[in-house]
Amino acid sequence: MPDKVEIRISGLGGQGVVLAGQILGKAAVYSGKHAVQTQSYGAEARGSAAKSEVMISDSKIGFPIVTKCDILIAMSQEAVEKNIKALKEEGLLLIDSTTVKSVPKTNARVIKIPATETSKKMLGEKLYANMIMLGALVKMTGIVNEESMEKVISNTFSEKFVSINIKAYKKGKELATNKNAFSS
Repeated sequence: MPDKVEIRISGLGGQGVVLAGQILGKAAVYSGKHAVQTQSYGAEARGSAAKSEVMISDSKIGFPIVTKCDILIAMSQEAVEKNIKALKEEGLLLIDSTTVKSVPKTNARVIKIPATETSKKMLGEKLYANMIMLGALVKMTGIVNEESMEKVISNTFSEKFVSINIKAYKKGKELATNKNAFSS
């Protein structure tokens, strides 16, 4: 992993993109790295554009704004279309293939994970898609360590929801190892 990685998680309000960014940022700190996390979402929140940006570095972060991201996670069609220009050419585009049907032309490496579909089928609700995407991200990049992710998930959710979120996270790691996930 390079000294600094810039990540943008984008989607719609209600998909948990802000929460995913917060969890990833905390896991980076628990992994002994420096991290900054910012977020923005539309006035209506649920259903409008939302994004969370996370910078993870081995050294102090002087400028906490993501300009060109190394990794773009897109959880909606609107998100990929709106944010693709912010992805570095040699970057990683991780999409929820349930909600993103058309991937704009890019030189980035594209990984398709059916996060929302898997969340609905396996866990009964689509709201765990964000944890599935985080699992895929961690498996693909090793950006934070496993223990840190599970510790943050355990500390973030009430006891009632810890195991289901860890199950979703682990399912994302499993999906990322599936050869069908890779499209380019």
